[in-house]
Amino acid sequence: MTSEPTISEVPLLVRGLTYEEMPVGQIFRTARRTITETDLVNFVTWGGFTEPLFWDASHAADGGYTGRLVPGGLTYCLAEGLVLQTNVLHGTGLAFLHMELSVKGPVYVGDTLYAVVETTDSRPSSKPGRGVVTSRISVRNQRDEEVLVYTPVRLIRGRDYEAPAL
Repeated sequence: MTSEPTISEVPLLVRGLTYEEMPVGQIFRTARRTITETDLVNFVTWGGFTEPLFWDASHAADGGYTGRLVPGGLTYCLAEGLVLQTNVLHGTGLAFLHMELSVKGPVYVGDTLYAVVETTDSRPSSKPGRGVVTSRISVRNQRDEEVLVYTPVRLIRGRDYEAPAL
């Protein structure tokens, strides 16, 4: 009779990259996701985005928009979710430190988004076993138009990371 393996004996299937595994110039893309009316209503209601641009299609049309306009905040959140679903940071991410964000074009219900992630800086932090990684994340629609760009700076575990003693 064999005994059940312990958690330390069973390999982890999903593991994010260490900062050393995120060299400058590394690039990948995420899966795609279509934005639904439900996504819009849930986000606007949850976040309190009661701006008529997002609730009133005729008001948005008066502004020159051609569909159910999606807030830039929702576009960012969906893109960040797509990045996290790649598992690139699974278990290795330590902190989200900073970000710059630019909305490049409108996003509408029915658009299908994906993100292209490029590492633009990767360096050791001031503490051992950690690194600071900056990325440029280009969010694109189904026509490959760039609709939003953000540049997160994250603290990421290194190969020699040791959890602090408690």
